[in-house]
Amino acid sequence: MGNLTLEKVCKSFGTVDVIRDVDLSVNDGEFCVFVGPSGCGKSTLLRMIAGLEDITSGNVCIDGAVVNTVPPSKREIAMVFQSYALYPHLNVRDNMGLGLKQAGHPRAQITQTVDRAARMLDLDAYLNRRPAELSGGQRQRVAIGRAIVRKPKLFLFDEPLSNLDAALRVQTRIEIANLHRELGATMIYVTHDQVEAMTLADRIVVLRDGRIEQVGAPMELYNNPANEFVAGFIGSPKMNFLNAPALGVAGKTVGIRPEHLILSRDAGMIEGRISHVEQLGGETLIYLRADPHGLITVRLFGEHAAEVDDRAFVTPDMARAFHFGADGQRLSA
Repeated sequence: MGNLTLEKVCKSFGTVDVIRDVDLSVNDGEFCVFVGPSGCGKSTLLRMIAGLEDITSGNVCIDGAVVNTVPPSKREIAMVFQSYALYPHLNVRDNMGLGLKQAGHPRAQITQTVDRAARMLDLDAYLNRRPAELSGGQRQRVAIGRAIVRKPKLFLFDEPLSNLDAALRVQTRIEIANLHRELGATMIYVTHDQVEAMTLADRIVVLRDGRIEQVGAPMELYNNPANEFVAGFIGSPKMNFLNAPALGVAGKTVGIRPEHLILSRDAGMIEGRISHVEQLGGETLIYLRADPHGLITVRLFGEHAAEVDDRAFVTPDMARAFHFGADGQRLSA
C-alpha cells in the first residue's frame, strides 16, 4: 500500500509562511504531480512528505499512520532528486544496490533485484560502468533504479528531468510513465513544467504561494479551470486573456485558448497587427498585438504563411471561452 494524506499541513520559516493549510489525499498506485511557478512551495511540500523538512503544524500520514516525527529512513519512501547524487567511485550495479547492502540484504537477493531493475530501465549493458562513463539520461535512470530496488511505499521525484536536454526529457518522461504502469506504485512528482504535468499525471495539484489552487485530472484542469491562475498555467501555449468589457461580455477578462481563435485577413471581432510568427512545421503560432487586449497568441495546425506587421483579425469561439471576475475567479456560465 502507498496511500498519502496531508491534513492541514503548514510550514513556516520564522514569520514567513511557505505552506498554508494543505489538505490532500493521494491514493495507492496514483501518479500525482505537484506543479506551480518557482517559489510556490512544491519542493518544500515534497520534502515535508519525505521527512527532510519539519512541519510547523498539521499531519503527514502514510497508510493511515502519522509520520510527523518518523525519520526519513523509516518512512518507506524513495526520493529521486534533480541532481543524480551517484557515488562516482562505484559502478552502476553498486550504486543501485548500495541501499540494500547497507540494510543487510543477502548478496544473491541484491543481485537479483538490481538485475530486474536494470532490465526495466534498459541499463543491462551499463552495470559495470561508473557514473562518469554515462550520459545524463543514463545517470538519471540509475538514480531511478536505486529507488526501485528499495520497493518503497512512495516514490518522490523532485524535478528529476531539469538537467536533461529537450530530447532526453521527452525520452525519460516516457520511461517514467512506463515504469509507473509496470510497477503500479504511488508516485509524487514535482515540476514547474506543465507539459510534464499534463503528460505524466493521473491528477495534478496546482500550487500558488503555498496553497492549493485546484486538484484534478489533466484534461479536467485544461477544460474546467477554477480560476484565472490555473487557466493561465495549464496549457501550452498559455491561454489568452482578453478585455471582457471591450468585447461587450460579462467579467473582467475572457480566457480563450490559442487553438480556439479563428484568424482572418478580412474581418473579425478583434483587429490587430502580427508582431511575430513561429513556424513549427506541424503547427504555426501567430502573435497578434491588439489594443486593449495586448498580445494574443493564435495556434494554427499545419503550415500557414504570415508576415510580421500584416493586419489581421481574430474571432474567439465564445462557446469555448472562460469568463473571470475582478478577483480572478471563474464566473458561472
